[in-house]
Amino acid sequence: MTKPVAEFSASECAAIEKAIAERRSIRAFLDKPVPRKTIERLLDIAARAPSGTNMQPWRAHVVVGEAKEKVTQAVFAHFAETGAQRHDSEYKYYPDEFFEPYLSRRRKVGWDMYGILGIKKGDNDKMAAQHGRNYMFFDAPVGIIFTIDRRLQIGSWLDYGYYLEALSVAARAHGLETCSQAAFAYFHKPVRQALELPDEEMVVCGFSIGYADWSAPINGLQTERTPAKEFATWRGF
Repeated sequence: MTKPVAEFSASECAAIEKAIAERRSIRAFLDKPVPRKTIERLLDIAARAPSGTNMQPWRAHVVVGEAKEKVTQAVFAHFAETGAQRHDSEYKYYPDEFFEPYLSRRRKVGWDMYGILGIKKGDNDKMAAQHGRNYMFFDAPVGIIFTIDRRLQIGSWLDYGYYLEALSVAARAHGLETCSQAAFAYFHKPVRQALELPDEEMVVCGFSIGYADWSAPINGLQTERTPAKEFATWRGF
């Protein structure tokens, strides 16, 4: 077994920090294919993410071409039928009511994004259309639906976060960008039908991956991050 490197060089540290710090949710991709071997390598690299007792709870359903379009059309059929109203997710992502400081952060990123797109407050049709682009995987060449065995517990969901972050950062090393999409969890029924998922698999999220279209204004969105001095408590230093 290869021993891990004890220390990274300054340039290696800078590259790692850059990959993490410059990661963002991309919502417009180029029509440029990504080889299967690249996606498989990224999934393998991300699988080094930690998980309790090495359970590795992630399952990935990778779709391209007609398979991806099948998922998109299955969701859009329900999306149109319900007037863009979401189904109930099988898990609870957000609280029933938002409170500070989370409410302000949520509002800011929403209005920043709609501001870039020129969508004004109350323009529900345009908001719904933008939300609908989630289900097109934002035109990314590769879509992934991530699932988890519903019999697993909250620890495995925490482990899933490690995996998705590792995948997002690893993708950047290959010149690719990503977007994690909880939106798919709200239309788990058509997703389940399109992918013929077994009953024990629960839809966690969708995931878009490909080459970013940097000419698209929406990809200029950079969300703010609260510094450690505002959320960390220090003891014994």
